[in-house]
Amino acid sequence: MKISEMNWMQLEEYLKKDDRVIVPLGSVEQHAYLSLAVDMILAEKIACDAAEPLGIPVYPPLPFGITPYFSAYPGTINIRVETYVRVIHDILDSLARSGFKRIILLNGHGGNQPAASAIAEWTLVHPEIKVRFYNWWNAPQTLAKVRSVDPTSSHASWMENLPWTRLENAPCPDERKEAADYQRLSVMNSTEARAYLGDGNFGGWYQRSPEEEMAMWQVAITETRAILEGPWQ
Repeated sequence: MKISEMNWMQLEEYLKKDDRVIVPLGSVEQHAYLSLAVDMILAEKIACDAAEPLGIPVYPPLPFGITPYFSAYPGTINIRVETYVRVIHDILDSLARSGFKRIILLNGHGGNQPAASAIAEWTLVHPEIKVRFYNWWNAPQTLAKVRSVDPTSSHASWMENLPWTRLENAPCPDERKEAADYQRLSVMNSTEARAYLGDGNFGGWYQRSPEEEMAMWQVAITETRAILEGPWQ
């Protein structure tokens, strides 16, 4: 259930019987022909789909993340690492004050990895609170399912081209793009990265069949739900 569809009294009642909560972490950045908000959209969607039968509240996604390498693409918003870490700490402080003791930061963007270190720092002084940092897209079973369809699938490929992220007025090519050279990308500035990547897809099929898409998504839901259920010790 979404926090946006609850009031504080309902949340207080929930906390009498459960102390789990989910905060999706996203990013607003280029995704080739797909929505600029792919990472935010998918993080919230997988959180809601996985949490629904468990009744765990889901906060609105944190929309902005760490993405300096895409700064040459219009629309990308980058948050400095030090700023992002402080935001994560503030979010955790607030959730703990509310009474949540098992917190899942469900991440949809690879650049947000510093949040994992921020959590480790925070839990040093809050050992009574359990916090999970979970990347839904590269969890073992989900990633294996993606690789079984296309081993080169990556950023802005079919694995992110889903009904909630594609745009009616910007159809994706029906082809497979050669995989990007990550070693080259690692030393490029944002302007060089844009020139190298072109439309922004990192490689792989731009789209696959609806059956393949939904099969992958169902694996992601099941795997994510297992994380929410625990164990938490």
